[in-house]
Amino acid sequence: MVVRQLDQDEVDRVFAALADATRRDIVTRVLRQEASVSTLAEGYAMSFAAVQKHVAVLERAHLVIKQRHGREQIVHADLSTIRAAARLLDRLEEIWRGRIDRVDDLLAAPQEGTAT
Repeated sequence: MVVRQLDQDEVDRVFAALADATRRDIVTRVLRQEASVSTLAEGYAMSFAAVQKHVAVLERAHLVIKQRHGREQIVHADLSTIRAAARLLDRLEEIWRGRIDRVDDLLAAPQEGTAT
């Protein structure tokens, strides 16, 4: 399996897209099951055009893929980008955990000038 890495511009687009609650919800919905833009729009108290704009932001961030199926646009999650973003967050967590481990080591180390 090829491990895809996000460049800095992609990281910025992904997390900017995910900063909005409606867009996070759209990604969650299409992860569960692909849906047409019109079906997605039925679930929100906003216009079809507004939902289309949210989908376009997600598409530019490569979090979803739109495919024409007859007269409808079917939205699918782009798992490679979602996995790449998850790997980035995992790496950041590893850095944080390494910092905590170093603090634990410092606290466990015998202090100079103390009697043992």
